[in-house]
Amino acid sequence: MEMINAIGRRKSAVARVYVTEGTGKITINKVELSKYFPSAILQYVVKQPLLALEATEKYDIKANLDGGGFTGQSQALRLAIARALVKINAEDKKALKDHGFLTRDSRAVERKKPGRPKARRRFQFSKR
Repeated sequence: MEMINAIGRRKSAVARVYVTEGTGKITINKVELSKYFPSAILQYVVKQPLLALEATEKYDIKANLDGGGFTGQSQALRLAIARALVKINAEDKKALKDHGFLTRDSRAVERKKPGRPKARRRFQFSKR
């Protein structure tokens, strides 16, 4: 198997993933997963597509992450890994789609409107 690449986005985070056959090592920005995401929850989010297909020790994953915060980055990485796994084996698409790993979450920060302090918040009303 050659190197398979895919891209995932969430909020303002972008993840580019390169998957090869290997032992299950995940490297993000040249740092191992447990150092980049110290939180066990975020590590679990990243590994969800692999756990769903029981392929945690089948592939080595190298990822370039930029933009956004840690939550957006972990979810962008999850989408990219899921897309790469579908490129490797198209039969896995249904299993990943049923778990919702192939859906791009399009929610992002709403823009600030003029004459308001935030997107929807209004300045305090004063009767007198």
